Amino acid sequence: MQSSRTSYDLVVLAGDVGGTNVNLALIGKKGGTFTLLFDRHYRTKDEPSLVAPLGRFLEEARRELPGLRPELCCVSGAGPVVNGRIALTNAPWGIEAREIESGFALPTRLINDFTAVSYGVILLDPANPEQITRLPHSDGSLPEPKTGLRAIVGAGTGLGVGFVLRMRDRVEALPSEGGHITLPVYDELSRDFQRWLERRFGFVPGAEAGVSGQGIANLIEFLAERASEVGDGAQKALDAPSADRPALVAAAAATDPLCAQAMRIFIELYARVAADLTAAFLPSGGIFLAGGIAAKNERLFLEGDRFMAMFERSYREHIRSILAATPVMIVKDYSISLYGAANAAVSLA
Repeated sequence: MQSSRTSYDLVVLAGDVGGTNVNLALIGKKGGTFTLLFDRHYRTKDEPSLVAPLGRFLEEARRELPGLRPELCCVSGAGPVVNGRIALTNAPWGIEAREIESGFALPTRLINDFTAVSYGVILLDPANPEQITRLPHSDGSLPEPKTGLRAIVGAGTGLGVGFVLRMRDRVEALPSEGGHITLPVYDELSRDFQRWLERRFGFVPGAEAGVSGQGIANLIEFLAERASEVGDGAQKALDAPSADRPALVAAAAATDPLCAQAMRIFIELYARVAADLTAAFLPSGGIFLAGGIAAKNERLFLEGDRFMAMFERSYREHIRSILAATPVMIVKDYSISLYGAANAAVSLA
């Protein structure tokens, strides 16, 4: 890849640190367009801190793109930012802005992971099917996004929530810990799952315990305990480390009944979380399903209106009307948090 600093107004070192991966990229800004120039991915649990992979990344980037050096750094992580530090909620180490600044001479900002996703959503075109999949409502309609608030909810390793709104003359992306609202159960089986989680955690569980990669791991374990027979696909998932279970369950959902049931409950719980957040935020600009699970399992969300049939349900007619009018979209671009971090670095500088 050939590129030069003069091709861009600004080059940003963008990072996204999750429970599974550390994703790093150099992103060039030209006018209002952001371009991914170079990226690498590392296993979070294989690293002692962020500094080590950052050093290797920058060294490799210098070899691949000589003369191209970032001027700003913005890193997102799962957890609140307190005094320039994120104590990661799903990894064994934290992120320190001062450590990055002193080690690499880069002005550095830390943001919540879903603040980054929210800044990335601003850059997406809802009409572009390469970036977004719009979920039809049960009547076949596809409501058009309006200029109001946009809500983002994303199941990955954990469950993130954020929102974007226009405040006077600028767009603000704001974080939330909405992934820890109470798990929104809806029938006897999901209530049994809630009670099973409550016995495990000692208190009524949050949504993340069911709607995330951890949630899928919890679901297959819960269902297997109740099942008279466990198929090969489910057993393979149960025998794997917890972090590997979600992908194995999703992959076996087409052939293994227990894995199919786990994914069905996961998607229905996801829909209930999205519906509750829609009632709370009234996102006329749409609700965006981010995170890798929805993007990688889009077919399961669309199949038989599985997601939308549960999303549209409410005991109150006026809430059903709000839900039916809300655009729902799956974010397909895995690099959304990196683009968002770059956008945040520029917007907040």
